[in-house]
Amino acid sequence: MTKELILAAFLICVGLCLAGAGTHAYQWLSKQQAALRYDGNSFVGAMGNLAMSFVCGPYIMLQLGWRHEDDGTMSMTSMLVSAVVAFGWAFVTGLMFMGAYVAIRY
Repeated sequence: MTKELILAAFLICVGLCLAGAGTHAYQWLSKQQAALRYDGNSFVGAMGNLAMSFVCGPYIMLQLGWRHEDDGTMSMTSMLVSAVVAFGWAFVTGLMFMGAYVAIRY
C-alpha cells in the first residue's frame, strides 16, 4: 500500500514540475500570460493553445486558487477546489509523461 501511495505522489510531483516548467517556458517564449484557453488565430494555433493548457493546466489552476477576492481576502473554498483539481490533473499529466518516458526508454 505504501509503494502505491509513494508512486502516486511521485507522479503528482512529476506532473507539477512539468506544468510549472512548461508554464514559465511558455510565458518566456511567447511573452504573454499563460491561461486555460482553446482559441487561436488558426486551427494549428488553437491546438497549440489546447496542448499548452493541458500540460500547464495544473500550475495555472494552483495560481487561480490564490487569487484575492474583491475585499482583499482569499476564499478557502476556491483554494481547496483548485488544489484538488490541480493535483488530480497533475497526476494524469505526470502519468502520461512518465508512461511515455518508460515506453520510449525501455
